[in-house]
Amino acid sequence: MRQLRVKKGQPYPLGATIKNNGINFSMVNRAEDECGLILYQKNSGLTQKIPFEKSHRIGNISCFFVEGLLAEEYEYNFYISEKQIVDPYAKCILGNEIWKKAEKEPVSLRGGFYQSQFDWQKTNPLHIPYHESIFYCLHVRSFTMHASSKVKQKGTFEGLVEKLPYLKELGITAIELMPAYEFEECERDETRKTIEYQVEHFDEKISDEQKKDVSTRLNYWGYKKAYYFAPKASYSASGNPIQSFKTMVREFHKNGIEVIMQFYFPDDIKQGYILEILKHWVLEYRIDGIHLKGSRLPVTLLATEPLFANTKLMCEDFIISDIYPEKELPQYKNLGFYRDDFMYDMRKFLKGDADMLKSFQYHMKNYHPKCGIINYITNYYGFTLHDLVSYDKKHNEANGENNQDGTDYNFSWNCGIEGTTRKKAILSLRKKQMKNAMTFMMTAQGTPLLLSGDEFGNSQNGNNNCYCLDNETSWLDWRLIKRNEEYFEFVKNLIQFRKSHPILHSSEEFTMSDRFGLGCPDLSYHGEEAWKIDLSNYNRHVAMMYCGQYARKAGKQEDDMIYIAYNMHWEIHKFALPSLPGGYSWETVYDTDSSVENTTIQNQVEVNPRSIKILIGRRAKKVRRTAGKK
Repeated sequence: MRQLRVKKGQPYPLGATIKNNGINFSMVNRAEDECGLILYQKNSGLTQKIPFEKSHRIGNISCFFVEGLLAEEYEYNFYISEKQIVDPYAKCILGNEIWKKAEKEPVSLRGGFYQSQFDWQKTNPLHIPYHESIFYCLHVRSFTMHASSKVKQKGTFEGLVEKLPYLKELGITAIELMPAYEFEECERDETRKTIEYQVEHFDEKISDEQKKDVSTRLNYWGYKKAYYFAPKASYSASGNPIQSFKTMVREFHKNGIEVIMQFYFPDDIKQGYILEILKHWVLEYRIDGIHLKGSRLPVTLLATEPLFANTKLMCEDFIISDIYPEKELPQYKNLGFYRDDFMYDMRKFLKGDADMLKSFQYHMKNYHPKCGIINYITNYYGFTLHDLVSYDKKHNEANGENNQDGTDYNFSWNCGIEGTTRKKAILSLRKKQMKNAMTFMMTAQGTPLLLSGDEFGNSQNGNNNCYCLDNETSWLDWRLIKRNEEYFEFVKNLIQFRKSHPILHSSEEFTMSDRFGLGCPDLSYHGEEAWKIDLSNYNRHVAMMYCGQYARKAGKQEDDMIYIAYNMHWEIHKFALPSLPGGYSWETVYDTDSSVENTTIQNQVEVNPRSIKILIGRRAKKVRRTAGKK
């Protein structure tokens, strides 16, 4: 091995840090621990142990500098007593590059050394405001693994880049990645642990029948303790996950799409560690946002960290009073409430539950001056949108837990038949319900979030918890775009409609008053009679009118008057329309009951059962007179 010299090191940053003439190593451990560094020389396979001496210790941190150590020639781990420890601060993890490799052979993980040089080609985080954003949640592997994805590098960061033209066509502004940092997807189940204990302590032999039970279980999603500083190696087609992830972020930024990452932290993760992890990803990978998941998160610490001032931070709750004094507003609204309230209330309204109008009314205009509001009707945990309107009950038998896993509270409705059917009336109703759900999200004031595949009717066959399935159940079937072409086009057009009408995603809260003296309030509610809303618990229909004069389009032109009639009742309802100024008339531009051409409407609009109509108030076109005619 190369001659190495150990010198006094620096406690921070923790982990391994490459310097000009060597590498600094730093780890946290108890004072009584015998601990040190294990070096693995790549070419020779030789290993070398270097212990931390007491003189190398500062507080609870042991550190030293190894002079003459070349990063390209070595890998490393730490050790405590006889136990090898993979560095929790390692920027690169080696040994798990092949997906599910541990199913076939034991995997030995090691830390790799991290070189930060990368050509960002003058790209930077995009800082798209919440009110202009449309999020899209996806699993890196599931998104492109299906043969129908037609990408070359399936299930990888590179595969996502190949799908950029599709995502731009769809119109989303940000992708939200389920765990894309390094985690061990293969886990020993309890049966295996029991058998191994018996062999180790009682020298018992394993029968052939028992050997069948000695297996690993797949944690496909990755919501577990992980190696948080490193991108997931098996999601890299190039073999260099750091390069792959940075290239992905750069290309998405070039195309005007943000990259948001989910981070799940179990209860035993130290809060200071969380802070260091997130700083690393923001600085090194230039991600645009973070969705925090876990029950013991240092949300106030993170929300007040200056480095994150223009990085989106989303979680279930923030104590806003601890972050901003009463009258202080953020220069950039980076915090976001990510809650299930919209999802469950809108599902109930969608299927026609009673007494939901007040909740519907609240969610459609929900706004917070210091926090974004994320709205979704489906997410990775639960039914896809197609399954939400096709199943009353979960069907998780394939998970191997006797259908006991996953939530029983789906608030779904199968439209009359459980699962697959050929009945045209049922299929038509399901498609209409999917359109209704999409319209809820795209016409509410918060930031809409789509679950990947919902835009073309992707199904998981009624499974609402695909956490352990790496197969066609959890992979997106891209053939459905062609099969559900009319629905897919509806969703794309609806997204574009939202983006082109700023009154539907205002940067300010609606006051429900005519605050500028324009003749009508910024937002108003209507029932079967104009200007009169009936919120009785038995009613399932309501209309909303937006005054476009309170918003400006890109060319500084006033937005249109928009009237939306929502009817989730199983009966037809007629809505009397508010009067428009002279020369203007109402035109239907969207109807979830069918694809319609623009139709002019005078005083009343009829909305079919379980349907939504969107109308725009437009100036009537002048009729040009032909010569020789009066």
